[in-house]
Amino acid sequence: MKSQNFAYSFTTSKNINEVFTHLINPQNWWVGLFGETSEGESNHIHDEFSFRAGDGLHYSNQKLIELVTNKKVVWLVTESKLTFLKNTNEWAGTKICFDVEKESDKTKITFTHQGLIPQIECYGGCSSAWTQYLQNLKEDLA
Repeated sequence: MKSQNFAYSFTTSKNINEVFTHLINPQNWWVGLFGETSEGESNHIHDEFSFRAGDGLHYSNQKLIELVTNKKVVWLVTESKLTFLKNTNEWAGTKICFDVEKESDKTKITFTHQGLIPQIECYGGCSSAWTQYLQNLKEDLA
């Protein structure tokens, strides 16, 4: 059965190391739409950063739990307060992931938000926002 987690993929001509270095810092790509701010680190396993957006509508804390240089980055959402939802902690326990791989002469980036599935309340709005962030990322890496 195909996964229903939100996912988005694209390719770039940038080299894999340059792409990975850009992705490891969420302040490079999780910005530009809703007055976002981030605090904390995302360089080593167990590093944590907090993310806020929308004048307090979105708060989440992420912990870096998997890091494979030039291949994979995974953050576990340890806490969320999405005030526009009935279950404000809906993201807690979900994972935000990037997989990076060589594809022909390009670098393929696959973003997956594991646990962001159509059955949860924020799927529509959150998947739409992720798409906007990732389209911006694609343009930045063009």
